[in-house]
Amino acid sequence: MDDVRSGGPERPAEGAPGLGRRRAVLAVLCVALMMIVSMVVSLTVALPDIAGDLGASQTELLWIMNSYGLVFAGLLLPAGALGDRYGRKGMLLAGIGVFGAASAGALWADQPGALIALRVVAGAGAAMIMPMTLSIVTTTFPAKERAGAVAIWSAVSAGGALMGLLLAGALLEGFSWRSVFGLSLALAVVSALGVVAVVPTSRDPEGTAVDVVGAVLSVVGLCAVVYAIVEGPERGWSDAAVVAGAVGGAVALVAFVLWELRVEHPLLDPRFFRIGAFSAGSVVIVMASVGIFGLFYILLQYLQWLKDYSPLTAGLALMPMMLAVGAVSPAAPVLVRRLGLRVVLTVAMLVIAVGMGVLATLDEGSSYGPLAAGTVVVGAGIALCLAPATDSIVASLPPAKQGVASAVNDVTREVGGALGIAVLGSAFNSGYRGGIGEREGEIPAQALGAARSSVDAALATAERLGGSAGEKLAAAARHAFASGMDRAMLVAALCVFAGALAVLLLAPGRTESVRLQQRQERQHTEARQG
Repeated sequence: MDDVRSGGPERPAEGAPGLGRRRAVLAVLCVALMMIVSMVVSLTVALPDIAGDLGASQTELLWIMNSYGLVFAGLLLPAGALGDRYGRKGMLLAGIGVFGAASAGALWADQPGALIALRVVAGAGAAMIMPMTLSIVTTTFPAKERAGAVAIWSAVSAGGALMGLLLAGALLEGFSWRSVFGLSLALAVVSALGVVAVVPTSRDPEGTAVDVVGAVLSVVGLCAVVYAIVEGPERGWSDAAVVAGAVGGAVALVAFVLWELRVEHPLLDPRFFRIGAFSAGSVVIVMASVGIFGLFYILLQYLQWLKDYSPLTAGLALMPMMLAVGAVSPAAPVLVRRLGLRVVLTVAMLVIAVGMGVLATLDEGSSYGPLAAGTVVVGAGIALCLAPATDSIVASLPPAKQGVASAVNDVTREVGGALGIAVLGSAFNSGYRGGIGEREGEIPAQALGAARSSVDAALATAERLGGSAGEKLAAAARHAFASGMDRAMLVAALCVFAGALAVLLLAPGRTESVRLQQRQERQHTEARQG
């Protein structure tokens, strides 16, 4: 597959930056990365305040959350290609500007529709930022340091959502929901100043034209598929709009693949997926993201509704997972060098599946111990798989295509996240409603509709009822929630286990992993020599 990976050496990025500057570049890029990753989750804790202040309906709240990820995922591939073509530093600064402007606008939004529109703009900015952060890391660091730098990038990517949740929870203790966007604006300003000061410039030296047709097909296909994934649990999978999104998106993506196989300079060459490391890394990130995003979605509700934690306390309760990610991440590249990609990725996915299995044992009366143990195991597995999977994707492609490689990594992460929330959300809803059905005779008839709709509505109704009727309704809702959560965690464990089996078949062994690293060292040396 050398013909697939071949490409001209990349022109040095304003000379070879020294060690101190490389570290400064990584720090600045991690700030920008955390800024956009944290926004995926942090707003969840502010939704009640937004609903009260803006009068947003449940559907509007759903789109305030999902419009960001929808545009984010859809624009990643063309944004990565544009960065390769016109300059990664410039694209990064433009993305920070767009994201910062949207955050500033949100400080003054007074209608749900305006906030949704600003979230769309922020998603476009995030799509311009995320692939640039990773591609600049991979083109700035020499191959022998790249795995460690990518491990730090991956740790921030995995832990940034939780850190954003903690910061948002802390802000909401004393300020309004607008403070969350104020934090994003402040991070945008800091990121922009840092990028201007220390980040080198780089681009594809061949200067090939951007594949416009491929870009349009990828945007339409990804946006339509993600729309169907997001709306499926809410509207129902047989809803006309959901079916149209799924079918139309699939048709557009098939057309994208066929077009990319024919065009001279494709946006993303489908033949890249013949490379074992590239395809294995993509599978790992999709399946791991299904589990991770689904876990956040379910556990945050569990901690707040069943354990009565505040948003800040709920975030702190998940800290062991972030600590495990930080502690284990440095070991991942060392293990890959010693054992090979196949062994490390397969074991890591099995570790995540075991952690999900532990979390599937939780119920409404569980203590904090099993939850902490399960999240620590999941965090260790995440640390072992995400950095090597990311590195395997970017290491499989030549330096000139690092923007596209980074975009593929990010697309798989975002689509996996949307799929995780949709699939695990559906599994949870099925388990929850089944649990309510088991207690139907114990629930007052006038409260049954509220109990079936959501645990939030059930607990609010129970509080209004009061007395023994309210206590029975609350107990039934909590039991049903635990049943739904157990089902969702088991589905997550099965998804991750399936990913482990796929990696076992696709990923290269130790000898090929070492050969891949050596080739990247040669390419990076050639790039620095010009």
